[in-house]
Amino acid sequence: MIKDAIQALIEGKTIARDEAYRAIMTIMKGEATPAQIGGFIAAVRMHGETPEIIAGAAQAMRENMVKIRCDDPNAVDIVGTGGDGAHTFNISTAAAFVTAGAGVTVAKHGSYGVSSKCGSANVLSELGINLQYSPQKMEECLETIGIAFLFAQALHPAMKYAAAPRKELGFWSLFNILGPLCNPAGVKNGVLGVFSSKLVPVIADACAQLGASHLFVVHGNDGLDEITTTTTSLVTEIRRSKLETYEVQPAGLGLPPACTADITGGEPAENAKIVRAILAGKEKGAKRDIVLLNAAFAIMAGGKAKTPPEGIQLAAESIDSGAALEKLELLAEASQQK
Repeated sequence: MIKDAIQALIEGKTIARDEAYRAIMTIMKGEATPAQIGGFIAAVRMHGETPEIIAGAAQAMRENMVKIRCDDPNAVDIVGTGGDGAHTFNISTAAAFVTAGAGVTVAKHGSYGVSSKCGSANVLSELGINLQYSPQKMEECLETIGIAFLFAQALHPAMKYAAAPRKELGFWSLFNILGPLCNPAGVKNGVLGVFSSKLVPVIADACAQLGASHLFVVHGNDGLDEITTTTTSLVTEIRRSKLETYEVQPAGLGLPPACTADITGGEPAENAKIVRAILAGKEKGAKRDIVLLNAAFAIMAGGKAKTPPEGIQLAAESIDSGAALEKLELLAEASQQK
């Protein structure tokens, strides 16, 4: 089946959602050879990732992941594809705790860095969170604390079959965008950042096909896979299968323009200090502003705010009240318990 998909793609034909689904299922069941996996990855990359290919592949990946129970239908994820090469600090990770502090359940899905030295897993480890805590403990944290970190490497065991071919090929591929679409808690709301403006409509279409409820697919026009404060951002909002695309102007929301250097991060230890300073209310500048902006949209996705200004206000209150930092401390403590 995977050979048929490869053949079609190299002949310049597209493949349907169910064909992509079957190809990825073949890979994730360990039934494809390394050559077939590499061939499929390269063929899809050369053809271009369509919404149907992405949706079919994500469906297969979802069926092979370890599932985490989450009883809150308004729970969100704040996640990005990575790959923007901007070396910012961990904006989405900080925003996750701010969002949780505002009363929205957050199932934060993440892994080690893609284009940076410091992915969400790297910085959370520095912040005292045990990445290897059990799925049962993750479920408990979602229920009692309102936030959990869902470590991709532990919850997507079938991805091991594609690991070596992906590493040997060395280029960006379909698999780099599947992770953010495959939250193990099955959340249907949140903020999903992508590294290219061309990917916004493609990913949004795929997410709508996959049943997203209230999701913002975003790209900063400075290249970030976040809603940025240095310029405008492109956003496609999915709400009950309806898609609306617009630009976000930070100046119109009362946030002063930032420079890229203002939001740059570094090694995991440095980024952990930045995140903690923001959550503790000690960072009052551009780094806080961009976290407030991204948290605002996550709070909207979770149904606690109707507009970006209201979301920003709730995000600021989450930090200033100490609620955001408390979420970090509670998760760190719980993740270390057996």
